[in-house]
Amino acid sequence: MTTVRIAELRRASVSNGQIVWLTSSDAPDAFPNIETALAEPDGLLAAGGDLEIDRLVAAYSKGIFPWYDDGQPILWWSPDPRCVLFPADFHVARRLQKTGRISSLTLSFNQAFDQVIRACAAKRELQLGTWITADMIAAFERLHREGWAHSVEIWNSKQLVGGLYGLAIGRVFFGESMFSRETNASKFAMYGLCRHMLENDFVMLDCQVVSPHLTTLGATTIPRTEFAAILDQHCHPTGRFGKWPEKTRPICELMLK
Repeated sequence: MTTVRIAELRRASVSNGQIVWLTSSDAPDAFPNIETALAEPDGLLAAGGDLEIDRLVAAYSKGIFPWYDDGQPILWWSPDPRCVLFPADFHVARRLQKTGRISSLTLSFNQAFDQVIRACAAKRELQLGTWITADMIAAFERLHREGWAHSVEIWNSKQLVGGLYGLAIGRVFFGESMFSRETNASKFAMYGLCRHMLENDFVMLDCQVVSPHLTTLGATTIPRTEFAAILDQHCHPTGRFGKWPEKTRPICELMLK
């Protein structure tokens, strides 16, 4: 996502009137229509506000998410097109399937949310910083405690080697970030999530912004209007999803089905 400077935001706000500046006193759902988002930078919709639970749940259920650097105001985005993965379309390459069938790694849900989000936030090779700021971590930990945010973990014995996290609203999972410390660990996490989504009638995994890696796993892009229509059908009224496995499961067992 393009880094946007505060001065550029203010110029855009003044010149075209499309950037809405929110305050913490605004209603949680006081976002403009997503069709008013800028084309450049793609999807920038609003700035300001806060990261309280009600505002975040309202934002995601409308197809909006926060993405900003430390020192910036909170920036709210709704890009067009939207990158999504329909659970049945997850692509299991032959090599991944072969590796998974003999793997000693295990899969779990919601056993190490704090560790997963911090691993996703850690600086990586060739990466100057992270958009997962301390405030974002605190916000998502609150969402997790309230049953909105969830993590998927991949373990090598008792060592966390991969995973991902995001929000579940209705029957849509909004993926935020993933990490991998061993080959294929994040792929196994996403595969495990998609399997669980299929078993529980989830319709879509939101991947936000397209990347070559995501497309190799079966992700595609759809128009923002189509994305919003899916959310209207499957996220409203908003509700938590609470049916998550409590036991750790071997990857080799998962890949045999």
